[in-house]
Amino acid sequence: MKPTLQLGGVGTNGTSDMAMGGGLQGAQTLDRALATWSPDLRPIDALIGPGKELLDARSRDMTMNDGFVGSAQTLTQDSIVGTQFVLNATPNAKMLGVEPDSAWVEEFQSVVENRFNVLGDSNRNWFDAQRVKNFTDIVRLAVGQFVVRGEVLAVAEWERSPERPFKTAVQMANPDRLSNPNDMEDTVNIRRGVARNPSGAPQAYWIRKAHRFSPYAAAQTYEWARVEAYLPWGRSQVLHIFEQQEADQSRGIAQMVSVLKEMRMTRKYRDIVLQNAVINSMYAAAVESELPADVVFGQLGSTANPDVNTPVMQYMQGLMAYVGEANGLRLDGAKIPHLYPGTKLKMIPAGQIGDTKYEQSLLRHLAAAFGMSYEEFSRDFSQTNYSSARAAMMMSWRHMTSKKRKAADGTARWIYDLWLEEQINAGEVPMPPGMTAADFYKPGVREALTCSTWIGAARGQIDEGKETDAAIARIGAGLSTREDELARLGKDWRIVIPQLAREQRLLEKHKVVLDTAPRAVAPADPTVDQRPGDPAAPAQ
Repeated sequence: MKPTLQLGGVGTNGTSDMAMGGGLQGAQTLDRALATWSPDLRPIDALIGPGKELLDARSRDMTMNDGFVGSAQTLTQDSIVGTQFVLNATPNAKMLGVEPDSAWVEEFQSVVENRFNVLGDSNRNWFDAQRVKNFTDIVRLAVGQFVVRGEVLAVAEWERSPERPFKTAVQMANPDRLSNPNDMEDTVNIRRGVARNPSGAPQAYWIRKAHRFSPYAAAQTYEWARVEAYLPWGRSQVLHIFEQQEADQSRGIAQMVSVLKEMRMTRKYRDIVLQNAVINSMYAAAVESELPADVVFGQLGSTANPDVNTPVMQYMQGLMAYVGEANGLRLDGAKIPHLYPGTKLKMIPAGQIGDTKYEQSLLRHLAAAFGMSYEEFSRDFSQTNYSSARAAMMMSWRHMTSKKRKAADGTARWIYDLWLEEQINAGEVPMPPGMTAADFYKPGVREALTCSTWIGAARGQIDEGKETDAAIARIGAGLSTREDELARLGKDWRIVIPQLAREQRLLEKHKVVLDTAPRAVAPADPTVDQRPGDPAAPAQ
């Protein structure tokens, strides 16, 4: 019988050793590097659910007690929201059966934007049920929750106080309170407080009336309120934003969870470095004497009693008396006087402090989890040139834009939807020609009326001259609009353009002529290496 060539060996079931782990090398079970790697095969809700509370608590602890992590959260809020989050209403006129340049579109935008932005920025904090946050503060809190917990939770309220300009209010909620009633285990229909229909769509949310560890409302820590996702006529009651990493996922998890271990190690490392620095700031002092060594060692070893009147003790006592008479003997910046004749003071410093390269590697790992460049995360720009800074800024900007769209814009548009519904029913906002408030609830009309973009923080500029020229070129070539370019600077074009017109009229009235011609660029220095995209650097 002719032998056959067998690759990898054949088992009793006719499969090769490689096939025992599948046809891909990454699935092998006999490889030494992979043999002990057995990841959890359960679905994602089963993975997140048991550890969700602890993961959120650890993430919160890091933001509160670690300067770099806390700064990353604040930087994300500043980069996305900024100092004011402004509505730019863009109703879909075509879907509403109206021409985009019709008078109704202009009227709707003017009325809605003015009312919403003014009331949202009011220090009376009308949009917040707690009356401590204005609209921008609510959005900033939502972004902060999204960074630390991976989700945003809020409930719509209806405040009937007569002093209010509108009744819609928002109650931001701690995601920890979103839990199963009576702390029951997850089921097919209820996952970590989210009641779902057979398709997986949220139907209601079970929210604990007080935090489980609250010391103020112990009686309510085991009481739950069921809040329907929507009222019968379609008004949203709960905002729950999270990023799905897999299908059939019911709760969110923060990106920083993937580096919690590294965060903890980095913080411990800095503690050790700090302790080393403290020790390094202190000195060990050795007194060197001309006394014969055999006498010193003999006397030091002759007795353990410090009261024995030995030559060494007599010498030390005389030294102490001599030094004690020298006023102002200090080590922190003052002079040290002449010591006992034949005696000198030798200072012995401690060793080196820390390993900066190792710390940088840890910080780069953490920065990647936050979607930031190392320079932004660590505030270290010492080794960055113009080109790398721009590349890092572009990557961070893309990441921040996606977070803005998910957390900031999602929260803002949910609040805007609730407010606009009330304003339309109250007759405060003009409807498209031929439509009434009842048409707001027709399929697609709500979505078309609430279309909007949101102006947040200005996009940073490294070289204002080059980037301004690029913006002018984009507008001139029809690749962008003034609305888009002003939004990059955190400005609303509907405010800027009328202001420019007012300034122009005032300049003409007072016959003021401004020199707006571009300045001539100085000729290049031949001794300087002018590389495209890099700052001027000495030629090599």
